Amino acid sequence: MDRAGRHSGRRHRRHRAHRWPILHRGHRGRRTADRHSHSHHHQRRHSVRGQLPVQGSRHHRGLPPAITANPRHAAVLRATRLDQGGTSVSDLLTAPPTTSTSAPVPSPSTWDRIRRYSPPTRFLPVIATFALFIGLFGLGEFRYSGFADPQVFLSLLIDNSFLIVLAVGMTFVILTGGIDLSVGSVVALSTMIAARTLQLGWSPFVVMAVVLLCGTVLGTIMGALIHYLQIQPFVATLAGMFLARGLCYMIGVESIPITDDTFSSIAFAVIELPGGYTITWSVVIALVVVAVAMYVLACTRFGRSVYGIGGNEASALLMGLKVAAVKVGVYAISGFCAALAGLLFSFYALSGYSLNAVGMELDAIAAVVIGGTLLTGGRGYVLGSLVGVLILGAIQTFIAFDGTLSSWWTRITIGVLLLLFVVAQRLMTARRR
Repeated sequence: MDRAGRHSGRRHRRHRAHRWPILHRGHRGRRTADRHSHSHHHQRRHSVRGQLPVQGSRHHRGLPPAITANPRHAAVLRATRLDQGGTSVSDLLTAPPTTSTSAPVPSPSTWDRIRRYSPPTRFLPVIATFALFIGLFGLGEFRYSGFADPQVFLSLLIDNSFLIVLAVGMTFVILTGGIDLSVGSVVALSTMIAARTLQLGWSPFVVMAVVLLCGTVLGTIMGALIHYLQIQPFVATLAGMFLARGLCYMIGVESIPITDDTFSSIAFAVIELPGGYTITWSVVIALVVVAVAMYVLACTRFGRSVYGIGGNEASALLMGLKVAAVKVGVYAISGFCAALAGLLFSFYALSGYSLNAVGMELDAIAAVVIGGTLLTGGRGYVLGSLVGVLILGAIQTFIAFDGTLSSWWTRITIGVLLLLFVVAQRLMTARRR
């Protein structure tokens, strides 16, 4: 038989005819070509009972037959499921459709929704900062009459408009995991450049453009040194701080008054609000900067890259983000904001002085950290930095209302708050890991 070293009567291969053929020795194909279904062979094949004889190797694969369920066992299993409250597939298919008669579940009230609401973890630092600000105002109103007057709040914005802009630029830098110690000196340099050039008779609008350009260029240079030469941000910006302060001394060591009509009109102009309250144009500029920064961080690719680099720079590089452009860009933004803050400070003081804004970079860093931005980068909001600046202003106002406390208590209180917020951030980060 074909490919079998045994007697041809055994049933390991079937043929379409009813008998096994006797093949000659030279035929080595897999099976023989039948002449027709009625061809007569010497060895009759055995068909499977109950099935027609077919060609193939069925029933000869060495596999056990499928196990069928015993009807008695199936009935017992079905009865058990019904006793336990279950439903069989056949019951589901044959049961008529039913309609639910249960009463509708009442929707929760607004108070229940507020009580059960749990804000996302990433918003907790900002919420804590805002709660602290409200608490300070509440304490001030409890101790001093008129502390919670709306004009007091607006005065906080007027007196700290330049610090708000400075904190916005610092927020961009800290979100990437960096630091910028030069912003206070850049503010002083901006006031000196503005005062000296106006004294020389330059156009005030040209002066503004030159001041903003100088701050942006200085920030870009520091960002390039940090990224391309791998210099630590602390060292690079410390060098920038000394450079900017030294340029202030080169321009002059005495205070230079600003008598330009344009600067004076901007400084004294007020915007009337309903209720008799007033703000200055510096507040409007600061709030516009905050709004633009919030949009950039939340709705642009650049902003998402800032968060990505602050979270993990190596991962951001592997993701294809433009790390170089973003890192240099945030320091350029910080320099621009520092120069703009210098212009607002010029409107506020109407003078340029080489010792202006000493330690203001530390106030900006404190406001950003109190506002909920992590010093390690990757998490924070510009709105939190704004509230952080307002907290610093509220502390100063609280001490001014008291009248018996030294101004040094402002620094002490800010130091305690900064320490508490840094410790809280550390604990939250450790628990998240």
